[in-house]
Amino acid sequence: MADPAMSVTPYWELTFDADGDVDVPGRDRLLTGVARQGVRDLILFSHGWNSDRSGATRLYSRFFAPVPALAPAARIGYVGVVWPSMRFCDEPIPDFPHSAAAAAGRRPALDTDTRHALLGTFPGRAAVIERLARLLAERPAGDAGIEEFGRLVRLLVEVAPTGPQALFGADTLVDGVAPDGPGMFSCPAAVVCEEFAGALADLGSGPAREEFALPNPWDGAHELLRQATYYAMKRRAGTVGERGLGPFVGRLAARAPGVRVHLVGHSFGGRLVSFALRGLPQGVRTVKSVTLLQGAFSHYAFAERLPHDARAGGVLQGQQNRIDGPLVCCYSRFDQALGTMYPLASRMAGDARGLVGEMLGARWGALGHDGAQAVPGTHACVLADALSGPLPRSGCVNVDAAAVVRRGGAPAGAHSDIVHPELARLVLAAGRIG
Repeated sequence: MADPAMSVTPYWELTFDADGDVDVPGRDRLLTGVARQGVRDLILFSHGWNSDRSGATRLYSRFFAPVPALAPAARIGYVGVVWPSMRFCDEPIPDFPHSAAAAAGRRPALDTDTRHALLGTFPGRAAVIERLARLLAERPAGDAGIEEFGRLVRLLVEVAPTGPQALFGADTLVDGVAPDGPGMFSCPAAVVCEEFAGALADLGSGPAREEFALPNPWDGAHELLRQATYYAMKRRAGTVGERGLGPFVGRLAARAPGVRVHLVGHSFGGRLVSFALRGLPQGVRTVKSVTLLQGAFSHYAFAERLPHDARAGGVLQGQQNRIDGPLVCCYSRFDQALGTMYPLASRMAGDARGLVGEMLGARWGALGHDGAQAVPGTHACVLADALSGPLPRSGCVNVDAAAVVRRGGAPAGAHSDIVHPELARLVLAAGRIG
């Protein structure tokens, strides 16, 4: 039965937990339904920052709504990927309702909505979250309180110096090994919070201080929790993609080998669907396109070698070759998610030399938010030009989504051997996000 809140049919949801384990009944309904409905092209869309399922569903409904009219002859199925991600509720996302806490300005204490979101995103950590909230509210004097806060933040997001999880949070590898995580997890908490407090004051996002006064570390403690949660969601997106979505696409290929799969991801969802390529079983060639809408990960994630270090390469190097079609990275001047929600990360994205950049892990464009630009052969172009001519050797093009909307979309029939001709215009909707 169709979801009354969804704009298209047939529509299914595919739900994963933080470890990438799938909801089995939902997965089986999807596998059975695809065959029963005679689906030929299946679009799987993953959200980025969302506090709950309803926010993700609204995003999917809006994005999918124009597709049936753009491709009336295609037999399309739609899948919304749901995974446990969150945003801080005092951070507005353009075009999305947000908590009234945002109107009150940034405050050091945790608002009720954010506390509830943390409880839902990090199950089993209720005592840790309540203690963090109490410390933020009380702001005890001395280093002991702030160091306890830092220790609890690391406990909350389960930071491990070594182990397989490090790979899922990495953008680049050095000699095949994931580099150390952000300095905010290894430096003394007082130093980290002081740096965050000073940077926020410079941005006008935190309490003003006198010219020669030292920043109060508690003014940066809330930002440490925010940035640590951001890192945890980045790492989780890679985990769910490789351990969850990739194996599912392999299972689908075994059950319905004629179905062409199109992966779409917004923000951290772009990271999720990209890491799904790493999780594809050997020999699976059913992924016919990947579309990254304002993908929130490094420009160099797909690069074979980094220009700054011959020993380093992207964590996804070569994975674009697992797509039997184009990898399209969409961006536009309307991209606001990173700058709106993480002003420190936005500020440091172009300069990894400062201490704040080290705290955030801003190495080699690791905080970039506008696509996989370092793939050899990549160039910025409008979608109509990209799809009407031959694809670059890498199979990757960067697309100015705003220009696509202005020019009316891609020509019918573009790359019809890869996807249904009318599906080439799917990316029109990219200009509406952000």
